[in-house]
Amino acid sequence: MSAFDKAKDKAEQATGAAKEKLGKAADNEDLRDSGKADQTRGEAKETGHDLRDKATGAVQDLKDKFNK
Repeated sequence: MSAFDKAKDKAEQATGAAKEKLGKAADNEDLRDSGKADQTRGEAKETGHDLRDKATGAVQDLKDKFNK
């Protein structure tokens, strides 16, 4: 995963956490729920990027074995 992708995913999670806390403080369920959704979306994207990177590494390892 590129550093830029990782930073975007982490920023989305942090923004979501802030929105969730603000929603709790303001007793605003919509804002709180939106914050939770942002955090979940950021975590899912991060996981997807990690899986993509692992798959790319596995394919490269396989190619290397066949080239030897």
